[in-house]
Amino acid sequence: MDHHTRTREEFTRQAAAFDVAPVVTDADLTARFLDAARADSATDVLDLACGPGIVTAALAKVAGTVVAFDLTPGMLARAEGRCRAAGLTNVSFRQGDAASLPFADGTFDCVVTRLSIHHFTDPAVVLAEIRRVTRPGGRLVLGDIVASEDEEEAGLHNAIETLRDPSHVRMLPASELTALVGQAGFTIVEQTTWEQPRGFDEWAAIVDDPARSAPIRTVVASLARAGISAGIALAADGDALSFVHRWLLITAERER
Repeated sequence: MDHHTRTREEFTRQAAAFDVAPVVTDADLTARFLDAARADSATDVLDLACGPGIVTAALAKVAGTVVAFDLTPGMLARAEGRCRAAGLTNVSFRQGDAASLPFADGTFDCVVTRLSIHHFTDPAVVLAEIRRVTRPGGRLVLGDIVASEDEEEAGLHNAIETLRDPSHVRMLPASELTALVGQAGFTIVEQTTWEQPRGFDEWAAIVDDPARSAPIRTVVASLARAGISAGIALAADGDALSFVHRWLLITAERER
């Protein structure tokens, strides 16, 4: 199975749970992206890998136009439903591959992408496409979970994530992600980091595959009880398993 097919299958199954997951719908998280975008009625925005359209809808309330773009039709359908229910008429919906965007050079004033980079087999190609469709001086708002700077910890973290969701490719260390943004032709103007506490059960439930969750729980519990953090503060309190996801939100401008 190729990566695009695997990703579509995974997110078709996950769409319903992802759409309502508190860690995704959190208003404070959405506000971070909205504040960083600084969109107004003259701003044309691309929400790349828009998922169920939570950020899309928030942007559409202040931007001139928003294009919601995603690989998975099921996610786009949820994004469209959310925007239509809110009475938003300045949003269009496009399905396709982030590595080959169907837009002309310099189409957008701002590109926003959330929780997408770790699903791309070649993030540098996607970032080059983002730069191409962004106007000179335009803005990139990129937020993703990052891995430890320690290679062994990062490898273990990514192995756990891939066992849960095989469309996962690799969460990058912050240093690597910022370097890729710079190499793509963007100047970083602001970086924000924070930790998001996660419980194993809510994290596992989003992929909607109990047959996967049980063996992963055994592995994660053994690691936590052995004091192995995987760079994400794995912890066990009785049967309750927890960890943290470390976010990096990058605001950058396309070099002229």
